[in-house]
Amino acid sequence: MFEAAVIKMIGMGILETLYMVFVSSAIAYLIGLPLGIILVITDKNGIHPMVAINKTLGFVVNIVRSVPFIILLITILPFTRLVVGTTYGANATVVPLIVSAAPFIARMVEASIKEVPEGVIEAAKAMGASTFQIIWKVLIPEAMPSLITGSAIAITTILGYSAMSGFVGGGGLGDIAIRYGYHRYQTDIMLVTVVILVIIVQLIQDIGLKLALKKDKRIS
Repeated sequence: MFEAAVIKMIGMGILETLYMVFVSSAIAYLIGLPLGIILVITDKNGIHPMVAINKTLGFVVNIVRSVPFIILLITILPFTRLVVGTTYGANATVVPLIVSAAPFIARMVEASIKEVPEGVIEAAKAMGASTFQIIWKVLIPEAMPSLITGSAIAITTILGYSAMSGFVGGGGLGDIAIRYGYHRYQTDIMLVTVVILVIIVQLIQDIGLKLALKKDKRIS
């Protein structure tokens, strides 16, 4: 169906896409997970209320989340160039992906942890658990199924963002789809990249669901 060069290009596109998605997801979680936890514990009904910090952090998170990714991608091009030395390719795309995904992940983590029953938290307090112990031994383990489900949603969202980066030469399957499907009207190549993206999304969602079910104490 395709020449060897096209097949090689699509193979490289898959690798670049996976690289962008999983590297940016990992770093975004290193930022977003603590932010989400801070939003929970500093809430007015949290285990360590600090309303000023909670509102300030929540405001910043909401501002970044409200900016569409393609606009954010273009807006922070100078910052991207400062960090990685270029605004083109997979490495450059990782930067805006992290900036965009971290606040989204923070809100997902916050929502997951708030699902933990108050009774469990109160029981930990009654046993004299410290704030760190409640976070590490109660909140995160109890919220784990929801956190895993949320991570699958976050990763697939980041995958969609990575495809948008193709409009500015971000690399990966999105870049191939836009260059060949939009600029050169080669719809066959575009359709192949779309099918591959759909397959990757399905695999991530299936893996996330299975892991979440495995960690769900109500089912085990």
